[in-house]
Amino acid sequence: MSTTFAPLQNDTFLRACLRQATDHTPIWLMRQAGRYLPEYRATRAQAGSFMGLATNVDYATEVTLQPLERYELDAAILFSDILTVPDAMGLGLSFALGEGPKFAKTVRTESDVAQLAVPDMDTLRYVFDAVTSIRRALNGRVPLIGFSGSPWTLACYMVEGGGSDDYRLVKTLMYQRPDLMHRMLAINADAVALYLRSQIEAGAQAVMVFDSWGGVLADGYFQAFSLAYTQRVLNQLPKEHHGQRIPRIVFTKGGGLWLDDMNTLDCDVLGLDWTVNLAKARAAVGGAVGGLGKALQGNLDPNVLFANPEQVAAEAVKLLDSFGAPHTDRNTNGPTHIFNLGHGISQYTPPENVKVLVDTVHTHSKQMRLRR
Repeated sequence: MSTTFAPLQNDTFLRACLRQATDHTPIWLMRQAGRYLPEYRATRAQAGSFMGLATNVDYATEVTLQPLERYELDAAILFSDILTVPDAMGLGLSFALGEGPKFAKTVRTESDVAQLAVPDMDTLRYVFDAVTSIRRALNGRVPLIGFSGSPWTLACYMVEGGGSDDYRLVKTLMYQRPDLMHRMLAINADAVALYLRSQIEAGAQAVMVFDSWGGVLADGYFQAFSLAYTQRVLNQLPKEHHGQRIPRIVFTKGGGLWLDDMNTLDCDVLGLDWTVNLAKARAAVGGAVGGLGKALQGNLDPNVLFANPEQVAAEAVKLLDSFGAPHTDRNTNGPTHIFNLGHGISQYTPPENVKVLVDTVHTHSKQMRLRR
């Protein structure tokens, strides 16, 4: 596929990632292409399964663009899954309708870990082809975000064989055989780095690491088994591609306790879940105008979207106001906010409430800038 793309018409998201002033606060939503949209459910039924959807370039392109047809979102995110990398390692990923992911094989013993290797990226060609196809279909409308699960989050699924309530198996391995866990995490980190580099080469304009389960770790263990390997991924990513900066976003669910530690990561944006106070996060890591800092992304509780439309709008305004006065000096960098949910959107969300949210964020954030 050719990788010459149309010029970008709306760069608000990318500018905010790089702590540059914008006319409004950009908004996109984790899992914005998903089951809450009837058109997504129709396409998924056509595809026959989640993996049928994710591995088909045309379907993946179609569902990535569906939310952009409904809402004035400021970024698109690749339609894929965080577990494509362990699937490519031969663990056999599957999804049953209405259930979470399952692996046919698990990684729990010394011999299991010994068999792990960074997968041949050709086995993930469907992802990179989808990135290029989506980028072309966007035609410069908004930027495209690529992503992966973090090394620790992938390890949780690889050891547990699927989701978990108590992380008993993965934590047992970590405490009992830290050497094996470190070996697995090093392979995961190198695989994730190569995977994200390949997405950037295919056309992703920003990349995000989802550390969905970093928050289940004890203090000290988070830094050693999650944060260190996320940094190992970031160390291997290019900061530019074809002369364009490629922002790097790290989201750790439950990571609010460790904002100071995450501030040391070589990334541009820290994603926050809904337990974090935005004003305090801005004071801690957002930096001053003209100084260094992290852009912040988040962090509305996804369940706000079940309230009535007036309350959805009120909560959006409250969150924007809690971040505080936007940075407006075009000549220098400063604290910036990308509006998002504190986790993925629920499949039961009323689609009309998402429109209320997006429109309120744009309207109110423009007014905040005019008041300055």
